[in-house]
Amino acid sequence: MTSEHPRHLAAALRRRDWLISAWPWRALAYLVTTVPIAGVLTVGLLIIGAPLLAAANALRQHGRPPEIPLMLFLAVGSLTMVALAPLASVPVAAVERWRLGLVDGRPLPTSRWPGLVARYRSAAGWREVAYLFWLGGVVPVAYWTFLVLVLLDLGMVTSPWVVGEADPVVIWRPIESAGEAVPYAIVGVLLVPVLCYAAGLLAAAQATVARWALASPADAAALREVARSRTRLVGAYEAERRRIERDLHDGAQPRLTSLTLQLGLARLDVPEDSPAARPLAVAHDQARGLMVMLRQLVHGIRPQSLTDLGLADAVREVADASPVAVTVHADVDVDGELPEIVETTAYFVVSEALGNVARHAGATRADVRLTRTGGDLVVEVSDDGRGGADPARGTGLTGLADRVAAADGRLLLASPPGGPTLVRVELPCRR
Repeated sequence: MTSEHPRHLAAALRRRDWLISAWPWRALAYLVTTVPIAGVLTVGLLIIGAPLLAAANALRQHGRPPEIPLMLFLAVGSLTMVALAPLASVPVAAVERWRLGLVDGRPLPTSRWPGLVARYRSAAGWREVAYLFWLGGVVPVAYWTFLVLVLLDLGMVTSPWVVGEADPVVIWRPIESAGEAVPYAIVGVLLVPVLCYAAGLLAAAQATVARWALASPADAAALREVARSRTRLVGAYEAERRRIERDLHDGAQPRLTSLTLQLGLARLDVPEDSPAARPLAVAHDQARGLMVMLRQLVHGIRPQSLTDLGLADAVREVADASPVAVTVHADVDVDGELPEIVETTAYFVVSEALGNVARHAGATRADVRLTRTGGDLVVEVSDDGRGGADPARGTGLTGLADRVAAADGRLLLASPPGGPTLVRVELPCRR
C-alpha cells in the first residue's frame, strides 16, 4: 500500500484504509450537497416531463392524441427549455466545479466565458447542458435506489428492537420475534461497510461524469500551433546541428590535425635529453587526445558512417561492434529517401538500445529489424535477456523516448520479468 495521499476519490477507494480515512465523509458531503441541486433540476424537468409522459401513456392506452393546448404547452415548454439550457447550465456548472473539489483535488481545465453566441455553438457548452439533464434525470434515480438500500439495511439493524407480537416487521418475510430478527440485524451490520463503499462508488461515478462534462477541452487551434511550433523548433535544431557539424568537421578538425602533425614533427627534431622534449611530448599526446574527443563529438552529432554507408549498413557496423551477437534484418527500401532527422534518430535508437542490452540485459543475442510500414520507419530491437527494463530506474530509456518524441515518433517497450525485451520505435517519414 502506497503512502502517497490520493488526490481523488476513485484512487482513495483502492486503499485498504479507506473506511478509516476522511474520504467517506468527503463522499457523503458530496452526495448530500448534490440533493438540493438535483432536486431543483428534477422539478424543472418534471414540469415538461410529467405532462409528456402522461400524454404518451394516454396515447398508448386509449389511442387518443393529446389535446391541442397540451401539445402547444409541451412544444413551447420543450423549445424554451432547450433554448435556456445553455444559459442555465452556467451557474450550475460553476457550482459543480467548486463541489468537485470535495472528492477530486486534481486541477480541472476551465476557460473564460466565450460569449453568448459561442455558448450556443461550442461543444463544451452543450456538454454542460447534457450534464444538467443527467444531474436532474439520472442522478435522482440512482440516489433513490441507494436510499432504499440504506433504509432496508437500517430496518434490518433495528429490527430486534422494533419487532413485537402485535406489530411484526416485514423485511423479506414477516418477522414476529426478536430471536428471528437477530440474524437479519447481524447481516445488516455486516452490510454497513458495503454500503459505505457503495456510497463512495456512487460519488466517484458522479465525479467522473462531472469531470468529463465540465472540463473545458484544449483549444484545437492552439494545439495545432503548438505542433507547428515544435516542427519549426526541430527544423531549426537540425539546421544548427548541421552547421556545428560542418564547422567542427571542416574547420576545427583539420586545424587540430595539422597541429598534431606539427607537434609530432617537432618531437622528431628535438633530442630526447633536451629540456623541451618532455613538455613537447605531453603537448603532442594532449593534441592527439583532443583529436579523438573532437572526432567523438562530430560522431555524436551525426555519425560519419551514417552519411557514408546509409542507415542499414551503419546499423550493421554498430551491431558488429557490440559484445553481444546481433543479427540485423533490414528492408531493401530502408536506405531510400528518409528525412535526416529520422535516419539520425533511428541510428541512435539502435546504438542506445544495443548499449543497454550489453550493459544491463544479460543477453546472449539480440535482433535489430528495420522496416518501412506505410509512411513510417519502424525500428525494433529485441534480446533474450532477463527483462524487467523500467524507464523509471534510469535515464537511458527516458532520453531515448525524448529523442523519438522530438522526431514526432513514438516508443513502445515490452520487457516482462524474465524477458524477452522488445523496443519498438515508429518514426514518421513524411517530409
